[in-house]
Amino acid sequence: MALRWYSNVVESTDHRKLARWWAEALGWEVVFDLDSEVVVVPPWALELSGRLDFHQVPPGMVFVPVDHEKSGKNRLHWDFAPHTSDDRDAEIARLVDLGATVIDVGQPAEATWTVLADPDGNEFCVLSARDQ
Repeated sequence: MALRWYSNVVESTDHRKLARWWAEALGWEVVFDLDSEVVVVPPWALELSGRLDFHQVPPGMVFVPVDHEKSGKNRLHWDFAPHTSDDRDAEIARLVDLGATVIDVGQPAEATWTVLADPDGNEFCVLSARDQ
């Protein structure tokens, strides 16, 4: 038996705004929107719904409201990678145009990744381009 990675839960003082930001950043879709949570999933997961085995369904992102601002560095973060056919620098610029910030968390100068923060300050990385 194995567990299915069901979702990542992200706390935010404006969970709807942050969910829409991530949906735009990833090209995902908001599929559930309540005062208590907003759920974002990849569109291809919706297309394959019912045809994938339970354990093959990809995780979504769930955004929930909290009253407190984020403080301190995340202990868990996302890594995203562009395909080798994509322009990595253009993608980083697009994320910054959407409201992300390039940040320094102590990564080495020769790092092959760029650390960014979403509009709520949650860190994530854009890795070097990959084929898989």
